[in-house]
Amino acid sequence: MRSFWGLMKAYWFSERWKEAWTLTIVIALLTALSSKAGVWFALALGELGNSIAFFHDAANTSPLQAILTNAGILVLLVVLKDAGFTGVRGLVSATLHRKWRGWLNSQFNKALLDGNHTHFHAQHGSAAGGIVAPDNIDQRIQESIKDMTGGAIGLAMGVLGVATSLYFIGENLIGSSVEVKGLEFLGSYGSAVLAFLAVAIYVPLNTWIAVKLGRLLERLNIRMQQAEGSYRSELTTFLRRSFHVAASHGEDVQKSMHDKLYVDIDKTWGKLNVVNNGYTSFELIYNFLGARIVAYGPGLVSFIHNRLDYKGYITGSEMVAQLISQCSWFIHVMPAIATLRANSQRVTELANAIENVQHPQAFYSQTGQSDFHYASQNPVFGLTIQKLELAHQGEDATPFLSAANLRFRRSEWTFLKGESGCGKTSLIKAINGLWPYGRGTIVFPDGVKSFYAAQEVKLQQVSLKQLVCLPGSEHDHGDAQVASALHKAGLGDFIEHMANESREGKSWDQVLSGGQKQKLVVARIILQQPGLLFLDEATGALDPEGKIAFHQAIKDNCPDVTVISVMHEAVAPRSAAGTEFYHSIVLIADGVATKKPLVPTLPVELTTILTQPRPVEDKWLRFSRRLKQK
Repeated sequence: MRSFWGLMKAYWFSERWKEAWTLTIVIALLTALSSKAGVWFALALGELGNSIAFFHDAANTSPLQAILTNAGILVLLVVLKDAGFTGVRGLVSATLHRKWRGWLNSQFNKALLDGNHTHFHAQHGSAAGGIVAPDNIDQRIQESIKDMTGGAIGLAMGVLGVATSLYFIGENLIGSSVEVKGLEFLGSYGSAVLAFLAVAIYVPLNTWIAVKLGRLLERLNIRMQQAEGSYRSELTTFLRRSFHVAASHGEDVQKSMHDKLYVDIDKTWGKLNVVNNGYTSFELIYNFLGARIVAYGPGLVSFIHNRLDYKGYITGSEMVAQLISQCSWFIHVMPAIATLRANSQRVTELANAIENVQHPQAFYSQTGQSDFHYASQNPVFGLTIQKLELAHQGEDATPFLSAANLRFRRSEWTFLKGESGCGKTSLIKAINGLWPYGRGTIVFPDGVKSFYAAQEVKLQQVSLKQLVCLPGSEHDHGDAQVASALHKAGLGDFIEHMANESREGKSWDQVLSGGQKQKLVVARIILQQPGLLFLDEATGALDPEGKIAFHQAIKDNCPDVTVISVMHEAVAPRSAAGTEFYHSIVLIADGVATKKPLVPTLPVELTTILTQPRPVEDKWLRFSRRLKQK
């Protein structure tokens, strides 16, 4: 789906090809019937015009009956064509639109949300490296796919309508053609040749004008989508950080940002309005000239020279008008075609971005050094890091963090310590394959489940049970297991609401405080029982007692877990009894990570006793003790 035509045909060659082709064939049949009904309509209109023209003719014995009969037939044909063939075709095409859009939506969601973390990598392109990350992915998946599929179906129906009209109307024009004075060498095909010639000159010339205007519309549509997408994205981001804006009184700054983004929308919209209205004026003039001048011109010569009667003239002219109308479909929908091309470009750009990051290291190697190797080993040996260097974008970027050899044993708890910005979080990201630039080897214990707990917890709008069961499914664990995990994590008050996706009209992301969200992470850890646990400032929203409870819950319920933790604290937390949770420390200083055992810290009470000055003993008392010992 990386090209326009690849995107257009993918659904018809997918696992749902029967559904796609069945709906397409039904639409094709209804389009052909609608075109044939157009011929019947032209014939009936000719009959009605003829009955009106010869209303006062002496040979017409029942003029009123003839007019009413022909008018009734015309109305029935209109109902059959518009409410029958065209209406049913509209319903079937809308169904095809819904099915096609749903399939494409599922394909892009499946591709973005794969085990490769494609959604994450696709947003890390670099303009400096010539790889631009797709903007407003949400807009591309929803609006662009929806508009593109609808526009493509309409375009296909229009092309088919042109083909069937050419066949049915052309057949009738040739069958009713008469000789034209001055063109006797064409014989009885004279009037048909003039009709086809008029259409062949008039329609392509105006189509060329429409194409030029359409390209301008396409460029403006793309720009409009980008501008509106950026504005909507900023609004969404603002609403998520609404509290921070209010707390910092940053409304004026936020307003200026919105105003600046809307200026681009307003300017583009103004240009788009000018071109759209210009195109509408062009189309109205074109329709009038085509239906009332060009269509009635070819048969006029034959009518004047009495080689064509009035009925034949009206019928033939209406058929030419129908032919012009059908062949002018491209002109009528050129704005829609421009929008279709703009939407398809947005979708294919996303498809290309997804394809480009299927091999993340190869993708990142285009804009810097990315040479990480991931392997596995016997779980007995734990997690090993060898010759690791982390850098930023750029081929010649100097590593900001290096680790020659780090080994984390099974059940070992390690505390990462260093100044802010030294690379603690980057190290954890690199171990988990989420840091793009650098090199080194990371060897995981084979068959051991890992869990990454970040500082900021964002909750999806699903049930509380599903939130606890992540990354698995809510069907993987029973209610009793989930309730037990919530209780042990300190969220027992919410057990009765496990099945709910919200509480009092608010999602769980809004209901739970920052500290409660981090307790929810503890519940996940207890339920999932990972062998490797990465805590990236996962206790930042908890008070000292809460941090101790956080660690104690993991210590009590996950006895074999290996923990690698980043915290702001200068000293690793201890249990309420004063014992250490952590066994070792990785110190990051001057861009180098080194690991050493954590020196146990004695409880304050014991330290005070041992550090108090010892009273001086009487020398005679010491002498007497020695004598007794002898």
